[in-house]
Amino acid sequence: VQLQASGGGLVQAGDSLELSCAASGTIYSSYVMAWFRQAPAKEREFVASVSWRNNKKDYSDSVKGRFTIFRDAAKNTVYLHMNNLKPEDTAVYSCAVKSSTYSPYFEWGQGTQVTVSS
Repeated sequence: VQLQASGGGLVQAGDSLELSCAASGTIYSSYVMAWFRQAPAKEREFVASVSWRNNKKDYSDSVKGRFTIFRDAAKNTVYLHMNNLKPEDTAVYSCAVKSSTYSPYFEWGQGTQVTVSS
């Protein structure tokens, strides 16, 4: 599986933006796809994930209520719709995939920059 993320950009605080991550290869029903982000001088942090089998979604507290993760199984693509963006959301956003809930992420996309100006 290879992942290709896109959709980043420069926006103002309060704006919305949608990222997409297209997966090539087979996405099995047990897979989980996720978004992570890394701001300058900070560690990478989990943003959101979605289970391919049952569409179960998880979010970090920092984005809950503002971001929505959803998948299009027919396109092997996962999206991250971000509303009410804040300057602290500025980061490189990467998508990742793992083979099951309790396994490590084994493939990462190249990352896309999101910059939110105040």
